[in-house]
This record gives sequence, C-alpha cells and structure tokens, in this order.
Amino acid sequence: MSNRHNPETTEVLIVGAGAAGLVLALDLARRGVQFRLVEKLEAPFAGSRGKGLQPRSMEIFEDLGVLGDLLASGNPYPPVHSYDGDQVKVSAISQARSPTPAEPHVIPLMLPQWRTEEILRAHLRAAGHAPEFGDELVGFAQDADGVTASLNTRTGEQQIRARFLIGCDGGRSFVRRALDINFPGESTSQRAIVADLRVDKLSRDAWHQWPKAEGGHLALCPLPGGDTFQMTAALAEGEEADLSDENIHALIRQRSGLADLVLHPPLWRSVFGVSARLAERYRVGCVFIAGDAAHIHPPTGGQGLNTSIQDAYNLGWKLAAVLHGAPDALLDTYEAERRPIAADMLRLSMGYLKAMQENRPMQRGRDAQQLDLAYRDSVLTQELRTAPGDLRAGDRAPDARLHDPQDGVVRLFDILKGPHFTLLAYQSEAPEIHHRFNGIDIAVKTVRAADAERVADLADVDNHLRDAYGLRAGQLVLVRPDAYVALIADARDSEALARYLTHWLGTQGN
Repeated sequence: MSNRHNPETTEVLIVGAGAAGLVLALDLARRGVQFRLVEKLEAPFAGSRGKGLQPRSMEIFEDLGVLGDLLASGNPYPPVHSYDGDQVKVSAISQARSPTPAEPHVIPLMLPQWRTEEILRAHLRAAGHAPEFGDELVGFAQDADGVTASLNTRTGEQQIRARFLIGCDGGRSFVRRALDINFPGESTSQRAIVADLRVDKLSRDAWHQWPKAEGGHLALCPLPGGDTFQMTAALAEGEEADLSDENIHALIRQRSGLADLVLHPPLWRSVFGVSARLAERYRVGCVFIAGDAAHIHPPTGGQGLNTSIQDAYNLGWKLAAVLHGAPDALLDTYEAERRPIAADMLRLSMGYLKAMQENRPMQRGRDAQQLDLAYRDSVLTQELRTAPGDLRAGDRAPDARLHDPQDGVVRLFDILKGPHFTLLAYQSEAPEIHHRFNGIDIAVKTVRAADAERVADLADVDNHLRDAYGLRAGQLVLVRPDAYVALIADARDSEALARYLTHWLGTQGN
C-alpha cells in the first residue's frame, strides 16, 4: 500500500543498521529523539568482518551502557604465530600496556562484527526500538525544512518525512551517490577471500599466519564465543574468486601445509578488495553520511569500524541539540571534526598495509587505539588558560578516581556518563550558569584537592583529576556529551563559559 500523499513523520531517518547506524540509534534513543532505523538487507549481517574494538570505542560503549555485554562476549587478541617453513615467529598484535586511572581501557577487544551488532540491537530493543530490515531507501528529496524519503518495504512503497536523514549505508552508499558526493581515493589490485568456519585440530590460542605461502598470504584467527576461525586468503591479481567449500578448504590445506586439519563448511564467506577512500563532504543540507559511507579503510590496523562508531557518537548529541533548538551551525562541526580524523586513520591503515606487503612487523601502536584523537582546532573548542599543560581543550576527556562523600570512590567516567555536558570547578566555587539549554543538561560538580578542607561535591584525593587535566586551583573544565573537553578556563572567565553555552546551545532554561 502506498503512503505517497500522507508520509509518516519522524525527526531522524537513519539508513543502514550496521555498527554506525546502531550506535547513532542508541544515542538518539537516550536523548528522547524520534527516529527510524531502516536496513535494506532482509536479515542482520552474519560475518565476522570488522572484529576489533579499540580502547576509545570501548569508552564510548561504556557510556552507552553496552560494554559489559561486549566484554563478556569478546577476548583480547591472541599472539600472532607467523610460519615460514619450519620456523615460527611469535609476536603481539598490540603493544602491552597496563590500565591507569586516566585510561581504564588499553587493550583492544576482539569480537566478530555480527556479535557486536547483535549486542547493540539487543540494547536498542531494551530502549524500545528496533531496526526495520527489508526496508530499502530508493529516493529522497530535501528542502529547507527536511527530507522526504521513499522506501520500498516488505509491505509496499512508503514515504517518510524527516527533519534529518543520515546515510550509514556502507561503502556503496546510496545516500552518498544520490547526493553526488565525490569519493576519491585508491582501490588497490589486492583482493582476498574471507570466511568464517570451524577448523578442528588447530590450536585456538594463536592467530595463525602464513605470510609467504605459495599462492598468497593465509591467516586463521580464532574468534571468541565459539569454535570458528576467520580465514583470510589473498588472491593473486586477476585471479577468479572461487567461494565454494571445496576451494576454501583446498586453499587452507595447501597454504598452511597442514593436511590433517578437519575443515567444516563456512558459515559466511565473501570477497573484499583493499581500498582507501574519503568522501569530499559529509553534509548536504539536511542529509549527512557517516561510517563506511564517508570513508573506506583497508582492514589493516582495525580502524574502519572504530572510526565509524565515533562518527555516530559525534553526530548524535549534535542532532539532538539542534532538534531541541540549538543553532544549526552546530551540525557543521560534525564534518569539520570527523573528516580530518578519518583522513589520519586512512593514512595509518595504509601504513600498516605497506608494512604487511613488505613482510615488516606491523604491531599496532598507541596511534591505533584512538585515545589521542583530538579536536583542538575545532570551533567548538576553547582553551582559555594562559599556560595550558599537556592536555588541552579539544582532547579526549581522561577518566579519574574521585571521592564522593555519599558513595565513596567514584570514577569520573560515571559522572560524565549520559547525554549531558559536565562542568568541573576545581578548587573554586561553581559559577552561576543555567543548568539547561534547549533540552541539554549541564551537570555541575565542584572538586576539592586532596589537602583542601572546603566543602565540595567531589574530592580529588589522589590528585588523579589534577594530574590528568593539568589543573590549577580556580580552573573550570567543560566536557562535551561525547567525552571531549570543550573548554578549560580560569574561574574568573565564567562569562566566557556562559557565552560559549549560549552560542552553541542557544536558549537557556528550555
């Protein structure tokens, strides 16, 4: 049945129910934003594909309330065993580090993408929402007030009127192509078969790799939560991709040299090409793109999925703020902040790819964990101290252990958690500001130093806050809803704080 003349309405239409679309939906749900999440696939994606969650993404998932389930399902990466004839070289995929009060998550988590998305869908259902599978966007038109989208659904053609449309629909994005956004970059001649299958008589305590195997690179990585491995087998240039059970089994036995392996039919299989592309724009009017629709990464380095998650996390609070009355210019900061990050991550991924091609060590360093990504040059950032320390406005907000008079030891992350801004007044009185701007709350906390006796909401007993943020007495820290430092100033600059909030969030008290 057609709904052409009386389209349904929503505030945000999200196209694509992969990781980026699901994270955006979860964030909008907790902000009370009306949305629909549509996906043209008839059923959820079933493969392992992007299997690594970096520490910064784990912080995001902690804020969204899903990290516990992810940790229960995933594992740290196993050691890499690289075989060259009878020689075995053992290495680690990431540098070993210990957690600190400022950085509680420092070890990447391995979890197949299908399981990550399954957990996100479960939490979305608990919030009263669900993706609409089998609903394909086939066209849209926009005007100054929003977007009218046409869908082919399981029950027929439907039209939806939305204030904003967000394309999270992958590397072949219909939304990006409909907007005529250029997608320049590099598509290499490299291709590989990837499959998930059970492999018996192969240890599950290592990521097995044969980089110099005759016919091309082979890798078998044990996936958490079951008895399957992710197989990656490089294809020669111009080689036809044979995805049959027989060929996949033959590739594994031939390249590994392990004839006694017991191989089961693949549960999922695909061919992927190695590309690095970045959209020239992330916004056209009321339409945005995010995730793989905006950037495609080589699989080396584990950056694509994580960059996509952070796109959604950056965009969600800004959409909600504008829908509640904040100025539209806030949405322009999405592209301004996220596109340079994607460009940096693409360069990093290509560097790892080159190292792999040259059989050089490609251990992922701190730069792969995305904890140091920052928005220091953003118009949303104000560093007002005359002598800032190592951490500056625009940086990721570190965690810290503090003392609450009622609850004892608390983490700063628990205070930041939720859809609000947080203002910390360090060894000073909290400035007189409105605590609500167009639907966004400002949580204000006073913090005393370890040796101070003044009454405060929190005590920095072990100086974790002071050391992580480089604070002196009488300074203010404003943290954005996506856990980046928006502003650091002296308490005497409280008028600058008020101007900042009014400029970017608009009307006070709503």
